[in-house]
Amino acid sequence: MSLNKIAFIGTGVMGSSVVRHLLQANYEVTIYTRTKEKAATLIEAGAKWSETASAATEEADIVFTMVGYPADVESIYLGENGIFEGSKEGQIIVDMTTSSPALAKKIELEAKNRNMASIDAPVSGGDIGAKNGTLSIMCGGDPEVFEKISPILSVFGKDIVYQGLAGAGQHTKMCNQIAIATNMIGVCEAIAYAEQAGLDPKTVLKSISSGAAGSWSLSNLGPRMLKGDFEPGFYIKHFLKDMDIALKEAEEMKLSLPGLELARSMYNRLVSKGLEDKGTQALYKSYRTAE
Repeated sequence: MSLNKIAFIGTGVMGSSVVRHLLQANYEVTIYTRTKEKAATLIEAGAKWSETASAATEEADIVFTMVGYPADVESIYLGENGIFEGSKEGQIIVDMTTSSPALAKKIELEAKNRNMASIDAPVSGGDIGAKNGTLSIMCGGDPEVFEKISPILSVFGKDIVYQGLAGAGQHTKMCNQIAIATNMIGVCEAIAYAEQAGLDPKTVLKSISSGAAGSWSLSNLGPRMLKGDFEPGFYIKHFLKDMDIALKEAEEMKLSLPGLELARSMYNRLVSKGLEDKGTQALYKSYRTAE
């Protein structure tokens, strides 16, 4: 089976950029998202529209999904008018949503029962990585299937790593989110300290971004904080979902993660202030006394 016909389910902040890269690479892309109007520019760029996920899946060689929550993943695969309803033997399904490892295994089992293949492939890099085609992609599933789809993943990804069997990609993404959560606190506190000490925080960032303190969040989200730009490259509400998954998995492994628990409590306070649809860099607001 060729892999030229692609179905892409979920064209949000990151998904829309991924679809653009696929179209530019001359793949035939059929899309489905809950609100057709939000996908208008993709349709103008050459993507075909389907009324349901199952309809988008019918003629596809490979199906990508990038939706919000584990419940959305389960619904889009197993629910009415879902992917499995429109599936056929030999198809490959690739879920790029950050979801639970257990759900990744459940989807793989259903796929195998239908003579299909499944890869869990959550990504990191936010809106910037999606736009630049430099996403980090963490993959779990059959290694032979991973090798088969790697050329497609390279269209919009840079660091594409096979992590192990089904669920391994999702576990790796939990490691990623754990590292980001506590790092984001450090970025915010460093900038707040610089301001309180009377320094120019932009100049401070020039010094510390390239040293041992350097991180993606410091280089990419630090400047956004200073500009007062809190629009989402990655939503707070989705980050909280990820932290909840990680803490649940950690509890089952009897692993204590106090840093992650602190980050979750701080982000929950932002949600209580109505900021769930802002970007994760809005944590900086916690350090602004006037806010």
